[in-house]
Amino acid sequence: MTTAEKSQEDSEIYTFLDSDIQRAKDICGIYHAVTQREQFSRATPDVIRNFARSYGDDNPLFVDEDYGQNTRWGAQIAPPMINIALRKDLLADKMPREHRRPAFRGIHVFVSGSQTDWYRPVYDGDTIYAFHGFEKVELKESEFAGRSLFVTRIHVQFNQRAEVVQAQRVLTIHTERHESKKRKKYDAIEAATYTPDEIAAIDELYAAEAPRGQQTRYWDDVQAGDSLGDLVKGPLTATDMMVFHSGGYGFAPYTPSAGRLGYKNRQRIAAFYIPNEQGVPDVAQRIHWDSEYARSIGLPAAYDYGMMRDCWLTHYLTDWIGDEGWIESMSSQMRKFNYLGDTHYFTGEVTGKRVEGGRHLVDVEFRGTSQRGEVTCPATATISLPSRETGLAILPTAPAEWELIAAQMLKRHGELRAEKRRSAQA
Repeated sequence: MTTAEKSQEDSEIYTFLDSDIQRAKDICGIYHAVTQREQFSRATPDVIRNFARSYGDDNPLFVDEDYGQNTRWGAQIAPPMINIALRKDLLADKMPREHRRPAFRGIHVFVSGSQTDWYRPVYDGDTIYAFHGFEKVELKESEFAGRSLFVTRIHVQFNQRAEVVQAQRVLTIHTERHESKKRKKYDAIEAATYTPDEIAAIDELYAAEAPRGQQTRYWDDVQAGDSLGDLVKGPLTATDMMVFHSGGYGFAPYTPSAGRLGYKNRQRIAAFYIPNEQGVPDVAQRIHWDSEYARSIGLPAAYDYGMMRDCWLTHYLTDWIGDEGWIESMSSQMRKFNYLGDTHYFTGEVTGKRVEGGRHLVDVEFRGTSQRGEVTCPATATISLPSRETGLAILPTAPAEWELIAAQMLKRHGELRAEKRRSAQA
């Protein structure tokens, strides 16, 4: 197939363009400044607090602007996944046409998993910028949707001092929407329902949860086989999705908007807007809260974002770690959907410990299991803990080549900003 085809019977059927697939492969390894901002561009106590609360995290290190002053960080710091809500746009030279990402018009995108490395905390007042690119592109046959494109994107975030704070590799699966609808693989899945007693049992788990906080967890005291404890999330509701959006996630690059801004956005990316049952153009992103739309493409109900479960996974870790530890890296997979009504139970254990480059590290395996008994989001992580010898958790060092790229991009950003100022004054 060399061109996107629309059948006479269904004007909303799209297929992959071969030219889009080749373009995706050609731009692997090419980095560009991210020129679109996220919902927030600078960290403030409110931004940090509201993002943590958006996925149910009440850790005082994140939500209390005074609490952190008595920790090794010296101030409130942002939760690990703040990168999905916080980024300022960079000015950059015009991207060559051959370097532009393919449009994948009408193609549905799922987040399948991610690998994140953390190097520095984000503080009040920090501005976060980023550069990104495709790292790997593979065409495969998917059980869910037939012909699918697996794309690994890398996003490197850095602050106003050109210090890399984290890097995230995200695996996305691009599918042809009509294929998933035809296969009807998930027709047998029924929506979860709960009795008052079952809700009460979940509430008991919530009541028993608490972040470790000031009770330092030392590397010396951790052993392979130790449990990381328990954490629960759910039952998932449309309200949970709205609260998650209120924390800042889900706006870039699609920028869903209201009123006149919504109209303008629809002119910009018309294919992203699909008429609802009332004939009103609405964002395809509504699959995360509109179960009627989800059913129209072959799913039993609306479902969460993969990044939401990444937030849950890091919440599970930071509750166990305490104030003085640091998540060095985490790798997660999104193997199953998490539908409205589903509940997830998080468990995990220590698999090993080691000393590397002066850092006292602990390796863990953990997972989220739904009420159906399905492990939907298995994960592994490496954690740096304080030792009784050093007294501090030592943070890893970001690759020097990334900080060089960040410094070059910030320099060009400043030059272009100065040029714009001079032009405005002329």
